[in-house]
Amino acid sequence: MLALPVSVDTRRCQLLGLVGSTALAAGGVTAGALPVRKALAPESGRAALGLVAAYFGLVLLIAAWALLGRVIRGPEPPGRRTLLLTLGLWAAPLLLAPPLFSRDVYSYLAQGAMVDAQIDVYAHGPSRLGGPLPAEVAPLWQHTPTPYGPLFLACARAITDFTRSEVFTGVLGMRLVALLGVAVMVFCLPTLARHCGADPAAALWLGALNPLVLLHLVGGAHNDAIMLGLLGAGLVAALGRWPIVAVVLVTLAALVKAPAALGLVAVALLWGRQLGGRVPRLRAPLLRAAPAVLGISAATTAATTALTGTGYGWIAALDTPVSPQNWSLTSSLGRMSGALLENAGSSLAQFAAPAWHLAGLAATVLAVLIAWRRHHRLRPVYALGLSLIAVAVLGPAIRPWYVLWGLFLIAAAGPDSSVRRTVAVASGVLALAVLPSGFAPEGPQVALATCGGVLAVLALWCAHRMTGRAASGTGTGPLGSAA
Repeated sequence: MLALPVSVDTRRCQLLGLVGSTALAAGGVTAGALPVRKALAPESGRAALGLVAAYFGLVLLIAAWALLGRVIRGPEPPGRRTLLLTLGLWAAPLLLAPPLFSRDVYSYLAQGAMVDAQIDVYAHGPSRLGGPLPAEVAPLWQHTPTPYGPLFLACARAITDFTRSEVFTGVLGMRLVALLGVAVMVFCLPTLARHCGADPAAALWLGALNPLVLLHLVGGAHNDAIMLGLLGAGLVAALGRWPIVAVVLVTLAALVKAPAALGLVAVALLWGRQLGGRVPRLRAPLLRAAPAVLGISAATTAATTALTGTGYGWIAALDTPVSPQNWSLTSSLGRMSGALLENAGSSLAQFAAPAWHLAGLAATVLAVLIAWRRHHRLRPVYALGLSLIAVAVLGPAIRPWYVLWGLFLIAAAGPDSSVRRTVAVASGVLALAVLPSGFAPEGPQVALATCGGVLAVLALWCAHRMTGRAASGTGTGPLGSAA
């Protein structure tokens, strides 16, 4: 019988992923979310070649991640140190690449510069700033106030002040902050998994080595990394019987992006159990701890807002306009319904999108209530993960990295292999959904991206055939290992 040493399998996964992320970073040099002065026309030869290379590397990276998942489910899974090394190898080529899959990092820098210039970011968009930074912001958001909380704005201000609003160094600074958030996520995942009865290695694979983490938190430098790092640290503190610290950390996460505020429910539930023992009903432990949680959270919010000086305008700014081409479920249904009503000559066409958004909000509330009712007793972290997935999927706007809000916690606490498998497949699909430039795809770009993906699949197939022939010719296993 043939044996396949896990160490060799893991090394090949590491190499395949490194090749993939390197090709992705190289393609991003001409096809990524480049600064305006360096951007190439999409139809240019260099941009076309970069897009093919980026999708070639992206498919290789997804394949390496999927193969590593098979190794982790095998009889001798790699240890934590090996998985951290793998994450470092795959992330390294992306560190110095241009921003990938989104131009949001330029918005962060412009908003930080606005705070530094004492311009109200909750009343004005980046166009109010003037200078070179607003030109880097996507046109849709030029005049849009920010929905981000005061903690993140203080961080963005510090980076723009330190880098003197230079675009390259500012992007690098934001990426380093995002890496810090990812590092905290990596630290929290095994601890959360052990508390929740899950496999720490599987949690790291799904929650940290996930292509969405590499593409959007590392490559895109999104502030979701900071939010998730603080949220994970808060839940670790709550499970470790440090409830006050937990409330402060989760509140700080919500002061980066508001959805993290749902984590206060989990903290209140865990704290209530510690105060009065485990009870079968949801209401009792929540009521025990809710006043303390609300008080500490309010005090943390007030202190943070006073220190940053940005005010409470982010509460009203949460109603950020939705991109007309957003492909969330409710927005898509709203556009289709509106088009049908308009073709029918109905005056109700203008109400189609708001009606679907309202229906999505109601569905989100219902899904959150069901998740907590079913899972609060044994798996509050899992219930929180399901709730955040519902918020991302049923909301009026969605981006691939929004799914990481719930995926991060499902990776640590998901009790069912079928749920993990579904989330993993969805991650692979969503990783392919956005072009490296961050703009909506057009027909020729889709064709080029498809060519890159097909080339990667052919390369993987050829490598598989060559390995199989070598194994049959030498009497050894596919990785050169005898029985």
